[in-house]
Amino acid sequence: MVRLHPEALLRRLLALLALMLALATTATAGVLRIDRALSVESDDNRFPEGLSQRTVTLPDDWNASRPGHAGPVWYRVRFDAPLPQDSGELLALYVERACSNLEVQLNGQRLYAAGRMHEPMTRNCHHAQLVTLPAALLRSQGNVLDIKVAGQALERVGSRLRAGGLSVLELGPHAALAPLQDRHHTLNVTLPLVLSGSLLLLGSFMCVLGWLNRRHSHLAYFGMLAVGSALLTARLGWRDLPLTSFEAEVVLASLMPIVTLAAVQFLLRRAGQRTPRLGLVLLLQCVLVPASMLVGGPERVHLLSNAWATLLALEVIVALARFLRRAWRRRGQHGWAVAMLIVGTAVLVAVQLLALLEPPGSTFLALVHLSLPLTFIGMGLRLVQLHGRALQDAEADRRVLEARIREATEEIERNFAQLTELRIEQVTERERKRIAADLHDDLGAKLLTIVHTSDNERISTLAREALEEMRLSVRGLTGRPVRLIDALGDWRAEAMSRLAQTGIEARWVAPTDDMPQTLSARAYVQTTRILREAVNNIIKHSGATHCTVTCQIEGGDFQLAIQDNGRGIPMELDGRLDRGHGMSSMKHRAKQLQGQCLVESGPGYGTVIRLTLPLERHAVAA
Repeated sequence: MVRLHPEALLRRLLALLALMLALATTATAGVLRIDRALSVESDDNRFPEGLSQRTVTLPDDWNASRPGHAGPVWYRVRFDAPLPQDSGELLALYVERACSNLEVQLNGQRLYAAGRMHEPMTRNCHHAQLVTLPAALLRSQGNVLDIKVAGQALERVGSRLRAGGLSVLELGPHAALAPLQDRHHTLNVTLPLVLSGSLLLLGSFMCVLGWLNRRHSHLAYFGMLAVGSALLTARLGWRDLPLTSFEAEVVLASLMPIVTLAAVQFLLRRAGQRTPRLGLVLLLQCVLVPASMLVGGPERVHLLSNAWATLLALEVIVALARFLRRAWRRRGQHGWAVAMLIVGTAVLVAVQLLALLEPPGSTFLALVHLSLPLTFIGMGLRLVQLHGRALQDAEADRRVLEARIREATEEIERNFAQLTELRIEQVTERERKRIAADLHDDLGAKLLTIVHTSDNERISTLAREALEEMRLSVRGLTGRPVRLIDALGDWRAEAMSRLAQTGIEARWVAPTDDMPQTLSARAYVQTTRILREAVNNIIKHSGATHCTVTCQIEGGDFQLAIQDNGRGIPMELDGRLDRGHGMSSMKHRAKQLQGQCLVESGPGYGTVIRLTLPLERHAVAA
């Protein structure tokens, strides 16, 4: 996967902007530029012929040509249709800037309206307009083009970029003018909105990151700063909000103190300073700004917006100075990288303020506006990168600390286990011997009496089986290990005897050499019971005539296989072997010994029970 560092991403975006600038400055051939027009201040539906008209130079900035005017202005120009229209090529009118909305009429016919012309009017100050001129309405000479522009006086808007005005008009082939509109829309609308969306996502992520990590609250404030900046830029896509111009200006002005609060708190928190009183003042300021705008009214929007903007800029400058002083004291590598990004952002803000002196709609102004969100994105990515490194370092330190604590805990547990193990063994051994003695002396004697005195054969048989089971349990309780060769002898004697009594031919296969291995008492008891259960199944259920018991040691495991030639397990129990013939108990006993018991069977093919028991886990020194 290809990974782009923030610096590389910024370099590519800046290269793209330079390319856009080069394309935007390319001259367009075959286009008629109109820089003079008649103008009349009127709200009529058509150009007012009877009112006083005057000639203005385009671009027409209302603040210079008609200070204080707020309302529609009609413009009229006359032109001869260019010759290319005789070939059927579409002609068009390109208006780079009409603030805030326009309507176009050709030879008395209404051709185009970009949106609402009255409050709440459509805001198209940053959107270039391309109007197709129908060939049916064009004359070879003496065409009259009327343009009605609805806008606001400078006093009623917060920025001169939103004040009323009309740019130079360009007439020519539609194919030649369409790229101009596309480039203008890309540079002034599409790219800012894309960057705004990216900044909004980045800011939201950093808000969550800062909220989850309260020790790094500066991330949350930077996220607020990024979100606020993104919302200010996002206004380019909100052309038809159901708000009057004054209401929209109040909303934009209300975002300024929020962005300032986020910027100041980010700088101070990044510098390691917390000032609760300043936070309260900044919050109060967020209320005072929109309140003052509402009190001042529409005629003082520009004055109050610029006054507040100056004050808010001074607050950010003071916070920036405190941050830089702290960064100078630290002089850390990562700290300086972020400091340079912040200083670069401050310089870009200053350049952006100076760029406002440029004519509205200039390419330089658009590029400056794009540079600020790009810098915010680069700064955000750098902060996230530093935060990730800090988390990695903290995680590494945590792992080291946990390892040390774990080692100390294990050592304490081992010491405690050694101290208590002896005591537990002593108590357990005494209790086992007591239970074994009680069973042997009391219950054993009574069962033996029943065996010898009972006249009922069934009762005598049950008592004898219970006595054998009790003796096995007593042997397990004593805890003494059993030599494997002795265990094999006991198992052979019992299994062969029981099978022979029922007429089943039995064959025993086991090593004859002396074996040094031993079994724990528990392993001996559980294995004996597994073998008994298997023999019971053969006698009661299999209908077998032959049985082979094979014992062997392989790979440190004791393996016991009991195979018969009986009818096998019925089909109706296939897949449910654990529910019948004691299979579940055998498997459970094997599992308790860390071994396994497998059953292989098929109707008419007999049954094989394979027990595998790891000797090294149960062998005890004799």
